[in-house]
Amino acid sequence: MVNRLNTESLSLSLKSKKGLFRKVLIANRGEIALRVIRACRELGIATVAVYSTADEHSLHVKLADEAVCIGPPQSRGSYLHIGNILSAAEITDADAIHPGYGFLSENAEFARLCAEYQIAFIGPSVQNIAIMGEKTRARAMALAANVPLLPGTLEAVPDCAAAERAALEIGYPVILKASAGGGGRGIHIIRSKEDLLQSFDRASSEALAAFGSGALYVEKYCQSPRHVEIQVLCDRYGNRITLGERDCTIQRRHQKLIEESPCPLIDDSTRKSMAQAALALCAAAEYENVGTVEFLLDTQDNHFYFMEMNTRIQVEHPVTEMVTGIDLIKEQIKMAAGKKLAIRQSDVCITTHALECRINAEDPDTFAPSPGVITALHVPGGFGVRVDSFIYDQYRVQPYYDSMLGKLIVHAGSRLEAIAKMQQALDEFVVEGIRTNIAFHKRVMLSKRFLSGDYDTHFLETFV
Repeated sequence: MVNRLNTESLSLSLKSKKGLFRKVLIANRGEIALRVIRACRELGIATVAVYSTADEHSLHVKLADEAVCIGPPQSRGSYLHIGNILSAAEITDADAIHPGYGFLSENAEFARLCAEYQIAFIGPSVQNIAIMGEKTRARAMALAANVPLLPGTLEAVPDCAAAERAALEIGYPVILKASAGGGGRGIHIIRSKEDLLQSFDRASSEALAAFGSGALYVEKYCQSPRHVEIQVLCDRYGNRITLGERDCTIQRRHQKLIEESPCPLIDDSTRKSMAQAALALCAAAEYENVGTVEFLLDTQDNHFYFMEMNTRIQVEHPVTEMVTGIDLIKEQIKMAAGKKLAIRQSDVCITTHALECRINAEDPDTFAPSPGVITALHVPGGFGVRVDSFIYDQYRVQPYYDSMLGKLIVHAGSRLEAIAKMQQALDEFVVEGIRTNIAFHKRVMLSKRFLSGDYDTHFLETFV
């Protein structure tokens, strides 16, 4: 254990922050761990970092007040090991845990055990996580709340024959989805009976390996969609607001690469209807804390359909922060501590534009991972430029985890101004010693189709 707690300054700070937590353990790594540490410090809350042996020299370990090693490099023995994380919270006397995103952030059993050990879980309730994490239950709840849905099954299909019957009723093409899936994983597009017969067992095996459940459901495939999501804030007293939408349409294999707010394509009527649908779902679920309701927007008829709800902070939350001026991590912490939401819907006024590019350690052409030592680093700066990252000069990028090194976010008065600012920032961003996708982002920012704002999730399939 490393202990660098400045007890005197912390004690003075905590006196002015009554009602919040004393000490928060961050059950994560990388840039989100740093993001939570910084928010906690501004709130006068002590922090505990946890780390694998591979992450001993990571920045979140250096900047937290305390740090505890929780296991080997492999996630299953460290960042996914519930017992080790709860033990770290116990020995450091942490009274709250922030799960970040990924890892255990949407694990209902982890949230339940936190409550059992009287440690606050900074996120939604166990029931919220359980219902929304099971995609068929989430679809059933959305249907009950009159939220638009694509045709599909409301229960998992028990076998391939049942999936075939559902597909015939819905009409090809369809998607096989993991009932316990999320994050763009566990998805198979099925265009014919032959596709289904070839894919069902493989899809079920992949779902079992990735999510611990091989259950699948069938949904109509929307062929030309945009991916648009609504950020929600909900306290435990029934106060619920939306913070506009984010467009996450630029994706590779269902993994987001570029996000922006607001969506450049939807009109005010659609925007309002989508926000109302998100709030209706939250009301039906009695949802608490921060969450994101994700929709597919069919570009052919401008109709939108519920896809899933993420019961955690999103990777792309900074674009919402930039256009609203609201610190989502602080709001998470305050609501988890029982504070009422102080922001009203009328306080939310979005008149600017923000863009985010995920900077990954990967080849910009083949997308193959590129771990190794960073031999030189220069991050961009200037008015309206933000970099959320955990890397530094001579940092060794590990091969065990997600390849994301950080996020480059820009904020400007209009979309075109934001794109110009992003182009400049990407030109300034230098990472040597490993390969990154910075060059890829530069090409996208110069693309006429991206500049037009008129595209769908198949953008990269024809992008050169």
